[in-house]
Amino acid sequence: MATIRNEDLIQSVADAFQYISYYHPADYIRGLAKAYEREQSAAARDAMAQILINSRMSAEGHRPICQDTGIAIAFVRVGMDVRWEGGMTLQQMVDEGVRRAYTDKDNPLRASVLADPDGKRKSTGDNTPAVVHVELVPGDKLDVIVAAKGGGSENKSKFAMMLPSDSIVDWVLSVVPTMGADWCPPGILSLGIGGTPEKAMLLAKWGMMDPIDIQDLIARGPKSRAEELRLELYDKVNALGIGAQGLGGLTTVLDVKVNDYPTHAASKPVALLPNCAATRHQHFVLDGSGPAVFTPPDLSDWPKLALDFKTSRRVNLDTLTKADLATWKSGETLLLSGKLLTGRDAAHKRMVDMMARGEKLPVDFTNRFIYYVGPVNAVREEAVGPAGPTTSSRMDKFVEPMLAKTGLIGMVGKSERGPVAIESIKKHAAAYCIAVGGAAYLVSKAIKKARVVAFEDLGMEAIHEFEVVDMPVTVAVDAGGNAVHKTGPAEWRAKIGKIPVVVA
Repeated sequence: MATIRNEDLIQSVADAFQYISYYHPADYIRGLAKAYEREQSAAARDAMAQILINSRMSAEGHRPICQDTGIAIAFVRVGMDVRWEGGMTLQQMVDEGVRRAYTDKDNPLRASVLADPDGKRKSTGDNTPAVVHVELVPGDKLDVIVAAKGGGSENKSKFAMMLPSDSIVDWVLSVVPTMGADWCPPGILSLGIGGTPEKAMLLAKWGMMDPIDIQDLIARGPKSRAEELRLELYDKVNALGIGAQGLGGLTTVLDVKVNDYPTHAASKPVALLPNCAATRHQHFVLDGSGPAVFTPPDLSDWPKLALDFKTSRRVNLDTLTKADLATWKSGETLLLSGKLLTGRDAAHKRMVDMMARGEKLPVDFTNRFIYYVGPVNAVREEAVGPAGPTTSSRMDKFVEPMLAKTGLIGMVGKSERGPVAIESIKKHAAAYCIAVGGAAYLVSKAIKKARVVAFEDLGMEAIHEFEVVDMPVTVAVDAGGNAVHKTGPAEWRAKIGKIPVVVA
């Protein structure tokens, strides 16, 4: 019978969340590196190269892979013979570990968790409480998996109560294109099938913690219906041509996971959860001998890559005009230098409300670009912490008032824009560019200075002014309304040729 000290679990949880903030699982790096080698789309290869280089930089610098350091999740299997030393509940112990990890002075993580979710939405300050799932199992050990899930991928979770005769493959192929690139592919899709609605979702979440092993499965062949479904979906989802960052290419998913559970005769609940390019999870076991020890991965696991910006156009943001934007083409790569404003959900909502009341904005946006970002706090010599783009579609409803009333001429974010935003961009001859989601530390190295210029009370959502040098971006929507997230996947879906292209 093992006796586990409260402090051992607390410190193990804290160390694990720090560890996964800057170390990708080795199986993800190997899987992405192989996909990079196979990829034929230049845009997708560039995106994957940035993700791999960012990952190695984070491993070396012990700074977050992604600025969205996630909501903290813990799956805890408690041996029924375990005894505890200390008076804390399991939730309290996990929360204290999360608190230590997210407020670590050497590597502070972004506190993205907000209380009062349909009201004031105020940050809890330390990313607590965690979401804790508990299961009692035989034995005298504590088996724990911690994971950090970002909002971009979590927001693309799908669920359906299907009829027993409905096709899961057809459903998945219908919903994955609607997910776009917000979940930062290439990543993992995990399905939970059966049980009840909440059981299916939990099965899918558990499944995405398993190692990437689809190539092993391809080599040996399937032995169950679940494995047959994995192979069919892996082939057909990749044939959609969505590609890395939604730019079009051969690899959209590195693996597909399927887990099932017996269900009611009248039901077939199905959950589909994506795991993004910032795949972060860690497993450990406590047996009463002390806290878990995490061995750093070998840097030889990462391929040695270099970015090539020879064909990228250099842009001076400080002298940029709409006439300059008119020469940009969708899919073109740029290197931005100069002053770049930031703002995301809360800042946009506040500005639009101020304009509706006739109030003057605290920042002049004339001929300026805005970057949709909520950076991690800086440490030591950093101008800013990891500062990758957030999902741009959340700001779609603000695009028209911002372009029409503020003098703003362009935006930088992540993934595609909706039809309303694209129409507004075209109407105002503006432009929208993307940075690579999952390359936050790499992007931050292009930011040489940073200061808060408005709405300081919003914390990481405050408006900053960055001074950037050669920040790599791709023109996603040009002044003519041409969108690379439409043309890229369509082109590669046609090239792959396994699923007929549907012409709208």
